[in-house]
Amino acid sequence: MEPPAETQPAPGESGLPAAAPEARPIGVFDSGVGGLTVARSIIDQLPNESILYVGDTAHGPYGPLPIAEVRANALGVMDELVDSGVKLLTIACNSASAAVLRDARERYTAKYGIPVIEVIQPAVRRAVAATRSGRVGVIGTSATVGSRAYDDTFAAAPDLDITSAACPEFVSYVEAGITTGPALLAVAEEYLAPLKAAGVDTVVLGCTHYPLLTGVISYVMGADVTLVSSAEETAKDVYRALATHNLQRTSEAPPEHHFVATGDAGQFESLARRFLGPEVLSVRHVDHVAAQYPTGSLARITPEMIAAAQSARNRPRISNFVGGGFAGARRGGGRAL
Repeated sequence: MEPPAETQPAPGESGLPAAAPEARPIGVFDSGVGGLTVARSIIDQLPNESILYVGDTAHGPYGPLPIAEVRANALGVMDELVDSGVKLLTIACNSASAAVLRDARERYTAKYGIPVIEVIQPAVRRAVAATRSGRVGVIGTSATVGSRAYDDTFAAAPDLDITSAACPEFVSYVEAGITTGPALLAVAEEYLAPLKAAGVDTVVLGCTHYPLLTGVISYVMGADVTLVSSAEETAKDVYRALATHNLQRTSEAPPEHHFVATGDAGQFESLARRFLGPEVLSVRHVDHVAAQYPTGSLARITPEMIAAAQSARNRPRISNFVGGGFAGARRGGGRAL
């Protein structure tokens, strides 16, 4: 379903703020704090770039949700990130990558020229290079494992034996700030038993929350098993995309990092500072943009949302995510996004 014509960019316009493309932030999102592992790697490898991070904690974790619901939530966040003026989208969530990658590239790259980076292919690429025996394990959420996204991606590499296991409770532990303890160890031993029985020598951490549990996972699997996190490889793909499209930030001014959560901002801020570090100055709470300003062709648009958008035609459109630092005026229309 298409949104009202007033929300569509005019012919020849991208609908993005008029700011220089290279000066815009990198948009990163996840259903919670797990994507901060990707944000950390991007900040480390690209210290001059600004980050706009969204934790969709009001709707997450995505792992137990039906694929259609994951798709609707993820596209809602990405629509708002695009309207806020990001120059590149990073889907720092395996469940969302499995659900919406193709849609996202058609929706944002083909239409607006915004590169979309995800976390599955970088992890597979690293695992193929790391395995010695060809026996690779994949752990992820129920949505990721059920989508068979990793199996499909590994299919391009011959002579590999893939063993997958869903580890749904891992995300709950991380979101609660629990990364050690006997209860977590017992859960890890249960989840990882099939991988140990299969004799894998490499394990893909198929959820961006899981690198925060490398201690317990490595303890259970043994020191000879290589753990592959997609965070560093994803950051390398972000670097390549910025260089390829000439989008690298050149300003000598310090970069700005903004963190927002659709749920409890206080809890998110506490965990974010613990897991990411001093770059998290504060976290702002926002409501999901689709509840007020439908953008793009989001599948979950309702008549009530359209009515709200129509009643707001003559009001300035202020981004729910960015209050003015990154967002600029829409070209031609002069409305703030």
